[in-house]
Order: sequence, then C-alpha cells, then structure tokens
Amino acid sequence: MTTFTTGTDALTRDALAVLQPGFAGTAAPDWIRRRLGEGLASVALFGRNVATAEQVTALTAQLRAERDDLLVAIDEESGDVTRLEVRTGSSFPGNHALGAVDDTALTRGVARELGRRLAECGVNFNWAPSADVNANPDNPVIGVRSFGRDTDLVARHTAAYVEGLQSTGVAACTKHFPGHGDTSVDSHHAVPHIDLDATTLHERELQPFRAAIEAGTRAVMSAHIKVPVLDPDRPATLSRRILTGLLRGELGYQGLIVTDGMEMRAVSGTYGLEHGVVLAIAAGADAICVGGGLCDEDTVQGLTNALVAAVRSGELPEERLADAAARVRALADWTATMRRSPAPEGDRDPEIGLTAARRAVTVTRTGPAAPVTGPVYVATFHPAANIAVGDETPWGVGAELERLLPGTTTGSFTDTGSDTGSGSGTGSGTGSDVGARALEAAAGRRVVAVVRDEHRHPWMRTALDTLLAAGPDAVVVEMGVPQSAPRGAPHIATHGAARVCGTAAAEAVVAG
Repeated sequence: MTTFTTGTDALTRDALAVLQPGFAGTAAPDWIRRRLGEGLASVALFGRNVATAEQVTALTAQLRAERDDLLVAIDEESGDVTRLEVRTGSSFPGNHALGAVDDTALTRGVARELGRRLAECGVNFNWAPSADVNANPDNPVIGVRSFGRDTDLVARHTAAYVEGLQSTGVAACTKHFPGHGDTSVDSHHAVPHIDLDATTLHERELQPFRAAIEAGTRAVMSAHIKVPVLDPDRPATLSRRILTGLLRGELGYQGLIVTDGMEMRAVSGTYGLEHGVVLAIAAGADAICVGGGLCDEDTVQGLTNALVAAVRSGELPEERLADAAARVRALADWTATMRRSPAPEGDRDPEIGLTAARRAVTVTRTGPAAPVTGPVYVATFHPAANIAVGDETPWGVGAELERLLPGTTTGSFTDTGSDTGSGSGTGSGTGSDVGARALEAAAGRRVVAVVRDEHRHPWMRTALDTLLAAGPDAVVVEMGVPQSAPRGAPHIATHGAARVCGTAAAEAVVAG
C-alpha cells in the first residue's frame, strides 16, 4: 500500500485527528495506541469493546495513558440502543418512554445519571440524543429512539437531555441532522429521501436541532439522508449546502459536526468509503465516525491517505481539513477541562431509570379480565432487529415474570423461525401459523404476548389475532411504538424495550 503517513507532519496529524475509529477487543490494541501518538484524537467504543463497567474504565485509562485529552465516543442512547449494557439491556428507558412521561426534569435527570456513569467509565462523548421527530410511524430505524411525533415535545426534551448529559462533562451529539424521523428506509442499507417542503422542514424537523443548539450541544451528527428541498444531489453528510450553508450559516452552529457511520450503505455503497470521507470533510463535517463494521488499522490508514491525497491534489482545501481538526481538538480540550474541574456531584439517583420506566407504562383495559395471579406462558414475537439496535441485547418481560410468577415459561417467535426459551416455544411461518404454535406451546396457560411495533409487522398482528380469538384473557405488552389500537386483557405499552421497561411491564402484568 502506498502511504503518505509519517506520523509527524501537520497534514497527517490533521487527517488522523478528524477520524473517530473503532477497534476490536476489550483492551487497546497496539496500533490504536501508536496512532494516538501520531495525531489520532478520538476513538469509538461499540458493544464488542464492552464486558463490564470496570473493564471499560481500565480500557479508557489505558488509552488516556497515550493521550490525556482523548475523546472516547460511544453510541449510548439508552433504551433500545445501548452499548454500555449491551449484554443485559439498559438501566435507563429510551427517548420514547421519556417523551411519553413528558417531564423535562425527569429527562434531564436521566441524562445526568447516564452521563455520570459514562464519565466514571472514562467515556466523554456520547452520540446522543436523537432529535428526530417521529413523523412517519413506519420508520424502520428511528421509532422509539425518538421522543415522539410532536415537534415541541421533541424540542424541549432534546434540550433537557443535552443539558443533563453535558452537566457531567460528557459532550452530547444531537442527531440525525437535518432529521431522520420522516423516512421509510434505513440508511444503514440505502439512501432515504425526505420529500418535504421548506416550511415543514423548518417548522418540524429543524426545531429540535435549534433547541439543542440553544442548549449548547457540543456536537451534531449528520444523517445519510437526501432532502431534495435542500440539496437534490447529495445526502446531508456530503452536502455543503446542508452542513455549511444551513447548519453553520442559517442556524449559527459553531460546535463539532460528526458524521453518522460512514460504512453505512447510504454513503459507502454509493460514493465509496474513502471518497465519501473526503466529500464529508469538504462539505463541512469535522469528524468521521467509522468503526461500527470496519475496525482495523488498514481502514484508518486508508482514510488518512485519502484525506492527505485529496489535500495534495487540491480536491480538499488544506484549511478546511485544518479547521475540522481544530474543532475536534477544541472539543477534546473542553472535555479534558471538565474532567479536571467537575461540576458539584449533587444528589445521585441510581434508581431514576426504573422510576422513569414505571412512569412511562400505559395500561389500557379493553374489557373485564381476571388478575394475573399464577404462572403464565410468555410468547415474545421478535421482529428483525435494525443495525442500530442490534440483536445482542436481550429484551422482553419473560425473565422478570419467571421471577415474579414461579412456574412461568417462555417462548420466542418470528415470522421465519424461532429460538426456544425456558419452555417449549417454537414458531415459524407467518401470521396465524405463528399464533397457533404459540397457543400450542402455552398448553392452556394464560398467555402474555409481547410485541415490538405491532403496527409495522402484519405477521405479528395476525399472530395476535389468533391468540386473542382463542384466549381473550391474553395480556398484550407492546414494547415498541404503541401505534396499533390497544387490545388484550389488559394492553400494556412500555414505549421502549430497555431492561427497566421490561421490569416495569412485568410489574404491571402482576398488578393487573
């Protein structure tokens, strides 16, 4: 491989500084430590890097031994998207649950407690919150990651979240600019289009970002979405009109602009990874998120080479790269200063996540039903997980109901197959076939049916039809967006699938 990297020249150091790469393993590899000495200013942690909080603390200390002002980024939205608790499920509900409660003091408190836990682990940059307005209920990638579909609600909770998180010295990264809520395509796979008029865009999609900027968000993440009214040619991440003209110019934002993951097919599949990175920096992005999939030294080397070559060829102005690197270093300085002079600790509330999850639960009684007092059969209907959420994190109410109601058994079902839980639950096929298999596994016991975004999955809706026709006393627990009409005896909506949401739902099942 031809390389321009010397590890000492200013151009190379600037190219390394704008990268936020990931790596494999739960300890810092030698190549990352070496690159930190050559100019790398940020690293990103993913679920693969996390075993325990103590291990993450040791890992970040190991990294900071090489560079004290290092930015350590993580995608810790809480709720359905968790990296710090990827093996167990989050101790905090996600945005949709907080929006359902609609108590900005609670949102601020949850974000503060989350920030404290991240800071204790040595993480100082969080790719959160999502400021997307959930205007399209069929959105396959946002959903419960949004505070809701009301613009004003999303704006005030976005601001509260930013304030709470940053009070702990952890930089917030408000995403996905200019708004990913009204899409029907997942940008991990293709380029979504948002065909809005300018008025709707400004009055709905941009308002939460204005609120975040006013609240002092230290970073904003761009979305790999095409918004023709702003730029008919390029997605936001690669659009100078959107990043420099709109975000910097019109909205007056002066903090760090970071891209969404550049391996996502919306960019890499259309423009190529290396060319896409050059285009993003040229458009006005300051930091490049990469490493969710590609997490090796060759990727960092290739991107560094591409940026250096683009400057030398005149494709990328050297001053633009230098400005981007300076903004990264400025954020690193802020986090380092906050770490050395932390704000007063104040009262800790380690149970605030469960408190918030309990407050978010909505119970709808659709008809008379006997209370749940004995063992039940928990049938969990699993949709395919999107990449942002992943499929490593457990969810549902089965484990907690097994504890609360000894003798309870569980089964997991999908529209194409299933795995087996603590009972004899298997499911395959679609619709009524899946429902019939769940009934067979229940063997006459009362069923607690757990769904996630029933409204987006016809097979799940049909399975519920079958269950409820055979057993009208079945309890339905919706752990996604509660868009479908409530049914079940009762219907329990958690507004998210975090571990604490499952606990709160199980309590609601037993409480009747």
